[in-house]
Amino acid sequence: MREFIVEADGGSRGNPGPAGYGALVLDAATGETLAEAAEYLGTATNNVAEYRGLLAGLRAARALDPTDTATVHVRMDSKLVVEQMSGRWKIKHPDLKPLATEAARVFPPGRVTYEWIPRERNKRADRLANGAMDGAMDAGTEGKAASDARAARAVAGTAGGETAGDERSAAPSVGWGAPADMGAPATFVLLRHGETPLTPQKRFSGSGGTDPSLSEAGRDQAERAAALLSRRGTIEAIVTSPLTRTRETAAIVAARLGLDVTVEDGLRETDFGAWEGLTFAEARDRHPDDLNAWLASPDVAPTGGGESFTATATRIAATRDKLVAAYAGRTVLLVTHVTPIKTLVRLALNAPPESLFRMELSAASLSAVAYYADGNASVRLLNDTSHLRP
Repeated sequence: MREFIVEADGGSRGNPGPAGYGALVLDAATGETLAEAAEYLGTATNNVAEYRGLLAGLRAARALDPTDTATVHVRMDSKLVVEQMSGRWKIKHPDLKPLATEAARVFPPGRVTYEWIPRERNKRADRLANGAMDGAMDAGTEGKAASDARAARAVAGTAGGETAGDERSAAPSVGWGAPADMGAPATFVLLRHGETPLTPQKRFSGSGGTDPSLSEAGRDQAERAAALLSRRGTIEAIVTSPLTRTRETAAIVAARLGLDVTVEDGLRETDFGAWEGLTFAEARDRHPDDLNAWLASPDVAPTGGGESFTATATRIAATRDKLVAAYAGRTVLLVTHVTPIKTLVRLALNAPPESLFRMELSAASLSAVAYYADGNASVRLLNDTSHLRP
């Protein structure tokens, strides 16, 4: 009797919006990939795409089972699909019922088991699903509806769809903190501090330097950010790095919003060691080999006992997990620095360390990442500076 593992995933960019799925079948004994499937679905919800991925994976496994005796273990990062197909949650949504019924019929009863896994363990199916969506978009097959969905998502930062457990169908919400399949996420609105005297000169300014205060321009930037956040009215708590420039920025916002500020040491900037206060050109002139090594590897620390990007990422990930647990379902303003914000975005996207050098992050800019109960994350905004314009 053969044993298969099916890994499946589906996604929707807009929910509903351009959607696709990916699935693969593995030999349970050897781990060998036996089959892969991926398809662009047009406009669909995230949950429909997840079910379509499951169905494709089960059908691919069935095609590999000429003896009609195989067993299948399904691994997915969709808590909703796993719980519904395991019989622990009811299926009420009319779009999902026929898909679930069809999936249950692919193999005889009792032959298929289900396991929820975090998203980082489902990368292969996720890659296939995103490849299907990317390929369709590159070919121009998504049409006006998909373009409209992307535009709406960019403006509103929304997420919607069937709610896990009671399956209520939710309309997109405007602003940060929109509902999602696993309930309201912990949403981090990420505010980089305002300018200091070192910022316009593009000097290294980490946690091991002079700890500068905001300049006059930086205080004005903080006031503008505070005004925007006050108008939106979604921030429920404020957490800041312990450095002076972030505490000053947080205090300006807190005064406008009427909130207290919590200091979190894990949100501090990277320590740039001997490069603190230097421009990039000055650091290259004085420490050329060290700087080149630092640019080439995230494991290399700056000259003089600084902090590597790998060490920073470990610290930021631990801080993220701590804050997600503390602020589950709430929208929180994190006032921090360039490297922590870029690292949070990088980790949410599962992007490589070198992506840190490919993100622009202006002083007093706003970004946003939402964290869901099933371990998934969604980057909703990056480097918004619209509030700083005259």
